[in-house]
Amino acid sequence: MASRNPHLAIDNDELMRRVEALINASKNRYRITVQVANRAKRRRYEDPDDVEEGWMKPIRRAILEMSDELTQPEIIGDE
Repeated sequence: MASRNPHLAIDNDELMRRVEALINASKNRYRITVQVANRAKRRRYEDPDDVEEGWMKPIRRAILEMSDELTQPEIIGDE
């Protein structure tokens, strides 16, 4: 049976590569850290009954989502 979420196959090494990609794409390491934390917090409270939350912590989900969105400058752009 195929998984409906592609992030299920992400291991810790891949997660670390994605973290490094986010940091390298940003001019400000602190800013990207805060953005990831805010995304995780928002996701946690948006839908507390999300069935998938049991297998993935909000911070991990935020990192994966944001690394998928690297092509969108508003995610990591400096204002």
